[in-house]
Amino acid sequence: MDNNEHWAVFIDNSSNIRAFTQALFSKSPPKTFESLANLKGALFSKLTLLKFLDEESRHGHSGLSFEEKQSLQSMSSGEQKRALLDHLLQMKPDYLVLDNPFDNLDRQFQEEFKKQLEQIAKDLSIIQIISRKNDLLPFITHYAKLEGQTIEERPTLASLPPSAMTTPFKGNIPPPLAPSPYGDDILIQLIDVHVSYNDKAILKNINWNIGRGEFWELSGPNGSGKTTILSMITGENPKGYGQELYLFGHKKGSGESIWDIKKNIGYFTPAMTDKFTGYHTLEHMIISGILDSIGLYVRPTEAQLRLAKEWLLLIDMWHLKDTLFHDLTMGQKRLVMTIRAMIKHPLLLILDEPTAGLDDESAELLVSLVNKIAKESMSTIIFVSHREEPVLNPQYRFVLKKGITGSTGTIAPV
Repeated sequence: MDNNEHWAVFIDNSSNIRAFTQALFSKSPPKTFESLANLKGALFSKLTLLKFLDEESRHGHSGLSFEEKQSLQSMSSGEQKRALLDHLLQMKPDYLVLDNPFDNLDRQFQEEFKKQLEQIAKDLSIIQIISRKNDLLPFITHYAKLEGQTIEERPTLASLPPSAMTTPFKGNIPPPLAPSPYGDDILIQLIDVHVSYNDKAILKNINWNIGRGEFWELSGPNGSGKTTILSMITGENPKGYGQELYLFGHKKGSGESIWDIKKNIGYFTPAMTDKFTGYHTLEHMIISGILDSIGLYVRPTEAQLRLAKEWLLLIDMWHLKDTLFHDLTMGQKRLVMTIRAMIKHPLLLILDEPTAGLDDESAELLVSLVNKIAKESMSTIIFVSHREEPVLNPQYRFVLKKGITGSTGTIAPV
């Protein structure tokens, strides 16, 4: 494998990525990559980044070889990835493995990142592990598909099998065990909200009314303040105190507890389960959403078991009810965690980058489920993504635009 040979390894729900990457860096690489046996490689992946983030949280220093003007945790997704890439290149590898490098990146950063990788590819080989065809790097010369742990070479991009058609969900979404007593039309109000950290302006004069039963897409470039807004809505960010921020009919800081807020919210982001190691069944994981825990630690009631069954029948996973959650595929986990967030029919359902890392077929299936929830329930949805999901059908789009004095927000046409 010479420096002018660059591979795209396409993955789906059946692909064992961990086993494949471990084999790549072993003394006996998988077929097609045997020439890597005596070469030095580096892995650019979400898991690699999480290790450095974990090191920083434990010891105050990530270990990345860059000038620490700010902590890794305080960086945007794009800044974190750039710092990781710089660190890996300082190791002077012979080849670089990129595991879905464009996840969680806005379009502008993706384009900048692609140009940087194109320069890097002149001096070392690139192996791109890829879920979405639109993410294919332009300089790729060879193609393969990872089926389970087996690599199958493909002569051309066109020879890759097309994504299978998704199976439509059967029936309507199940109703909640108990309806919400909340009666107002407006759930969330931000009026001239501003946020800054250490003299760095993040948000400027944000005005956003979020009504009952609405379907919103929240978008904006990396570092524009999406996470800040979400953390204020969930009650976890103290920057909401003293501002015109109203959560479910109460001004922030008027005596409500964080649990008063959270009981009205269903929330999912993939980071919730990245390090999850609990031995909980699929059935129990779904029921835990009623109790706002990740995993079930009490005996479920008959009513809760019946409700879980209805949801699992809807997504055709009832036969897997006793399967351990961590044994599911990534696509299955995301469906389950979306249902877990929705099972109580919260006033507000927040889905933060739920399709990150999914293949095209799995992403389409999850987005179809979200569309169905929006159509058949009164839960308000905020869907956050850097990626345009072709089949997503939001009613409204709130877009953040970065500026020197902080990001401003506008309602954009859908």
